[in-house]
Amino acid sequence: MKKILEKYKIQLKLLLALTIGLIVLTVIYYFLIPAILNYPKGTYATNFQVEVENTNYLSQVLSIASAIFAIFAIVTFWKTRFLNQYSDLLKNPNHYSIQEINYVRNKLFTTPYSILILNIVIPSIALTVIHACTIHQFSITTLKLFILVVSLMTLFVTSIFIYTCNVFKKILIKLPYDDVTGLQKSTLKKRLFFNIFPLILISVLFTSLLGYSMVSIKTGNSIFETYRNSLFYFKEYNEFSSFSDLLEKSHTLNLLNKNDFLFIKTADNHYINSQGEEIQLSTFFNKYLNELSPTHNGRVYEYYGIDCQGATIDITIDNTTYTIGIYFSILSVEVLFYFSLSFLILVLINVILLLLFARSLSNDINIISNSFMDMTKDTDNSVMQPLALTSNDEFGKLIISYNKIQKLTKHNIDQLHENQETLMEKERLASLGQLIGGIAHNLKTPIMSISGAAEGLTDLVKEYDNSIDDPEVNHEDHHEIAKDMATWIDKIKVHTEYMSDVISAVKGQAVTLANEKEISFTIEELLKRVDILMKHELKNALIYLNISMKTDESALIHGDVNSLVQVINNMISNSIQAYAGKPEQNIDLIVEKHNHNLIISIKDYGSGMPKAIKNKLFKEMITTKGKNGTGLGLYMSYSTIRAHFNGNITVESEEGKGTTFHIILPF
Repeated sequence: MKKILEKYKIQLKLLLALTIGLIVLTVIYYFLIPAILNYPKGTYATNFQVEVENTNYLSQVLSIASAIFAIFAIVTFWKTRFLNQYSDLLKNPNHYSIQEINYVRNKLFTTPYSILILNIVIPSIALTVIHACTIHQFSITTLKLFILVVSLMTLFVTSIFIYTCNVFKKILIKLPYDDVTGLQKSTLKKRLFFNIFPLILISVLFTSLLGYSMVSIKTGNSIFETYRNSLFYFKEYNEFSSFSDLLEKSHTLNLLNKNDFLFIKTADNHYINSQGEEIQLSTFFNKYLNELSPTHNGRVYEYYGIDCQGATIDITIDNTTYTIGIYFSILSVEVLFYFSLSFLILVLINVILLLLFARSLSNDINIISNSFMDMTKDTDNSVMQPLALTSNDEFGKLIISYNKIQKLTKHNIDQLHENQETLMEKERLASLGQLIGGIAHNLKTPIMSISGAAEGLTDLVKEYDNSIDDPEVNHEDHHEIAKDMATWIDKIKVHTEYMSDVISAVKGQAVTLANEKEISFTIEELLKRVDILMKHELKNALIYLNISMKTDESALIHGDVNSLVQVINNMISNSIQAYAGKPEQNIDLIVEKHNHNLIISIKDYGSGMPKAIKNKLFKEMITTKGKNGTGLGLYMSYSTIRAHFNGNITVESEEGKGTTFHIILPF
């Protein structure tokens, strides 16, 4: 039982609201129908109705309420059956695909509207058809009943619609929001139409029906009084010798409308018209005439809610009582036509005004929503402009709030740019400091070698000078000294060339990325700079860089060599730090060509990175170095490759096994 209640929790909640609302609606129907449809007094909720219709008024109302409840229950369970198929969606959203989640989201958006329409249309049509079949005709009463049912049903179902939307909204809030691709779009016009138009329709329908009811009562009373007075004077100022004489003199009675007619009820309960022909009147009319008419001053009603009545008076001839009366219609077809026409015009005007109002609200909201969208796309504050204040209501407050948010956002973006520039400058200075340390070490060795070579060369020069004046030194000794001098000169040349390469590399890396130069350079030149600049850091960490070339070294790469060197060096530094100080480790730098791309891979066998870090890599500045890192290096490396080389960086990593970065360049 508990599982069933849990499974149908939402449907049962809606059904409870329907039940409470329907009880209220039933009470309203019970008292309102007789008043609006002008039921004859004393004929409903009495034995009179039981004898005529074999049922009483309360049973009819309860039957109608039961039928409406059954229709509501069927429609509600039918249209919300998708909730049972995805009953554990909120508890286990990971078990469902994005398409399934968006399917449920779309159903939650659209289902209240379909329930609203079906719960108005089906009961209204069903009750109207049942009534028409009960009285065996489609009359003005059926139309009035239809209007009354539609009015009250619309009011009731609209309140249920609002409640259903609120219930579904609580579910929508809990749904995952990852990807809304395929989500059905709606409009504010639609929402306003379904929320406001029913109220307009109710107001117009109910006002028209109430107005018609009041007019029919006043008109009926007036016509009855006129015909009743005519019959009274007819009786008082005429002598009747026989039934034939009564029939003949009845022609003197004037009728107000062409559809009205005179009738005479004989002693044996037959009805004769003014031509002496027998006619048939309804059982209800006959019963009311015989039982209730005397207590209502001779007034007779055709049926429940039918706007046809009779005015009667009894005339006694030779101890035989005859009832003479006039059967009349309260409202003519012309009146009904004008009522219907005015109703349609009024509804049309209200619909047009509602649509214009909805369009105005929609435009106001679209201005603000489009501005928010522009704000998300405007990353450099070039488009942001404050909105003009066009109203002094809630939309005005929303515009003021938007302008404040825009101003604050602009300030935050400017501040963010300043902070980014500060971080980038710090990162560059840190890199430059690290670079200078490596430079000092790289230049120290050749400088010391050059210094030693210079001293050795000085000694050789002195020895050579002394040997010139010494007759004991032969020519071969002079040649040997000259050869040693040439050797020292070659060593100095090698070391100076190396120092020149270091200085050139440092000079290139000292410039900022903003001053990049679009040039072409070879893979060999790129790797040479990387080797020079990273030699000191690799040597200090006792890490070996294994360069594997799987393509032509002389192949050209287009772009700024300094930027690419900085990216590769940053990744090699990360690989060194991944070993956490463990010496005698390897880093593989692999250069290969794949299809039309040059792929530079930097692979280490260190600690790797967690999946959570890997998923956020390149999307935000994130680091695994704690306070010792900012995450800016990789973030800027990715930005550099994407923006300046039209390439990409991918990563493969597994905790405890190492990490591989792939720099992919169009080639």
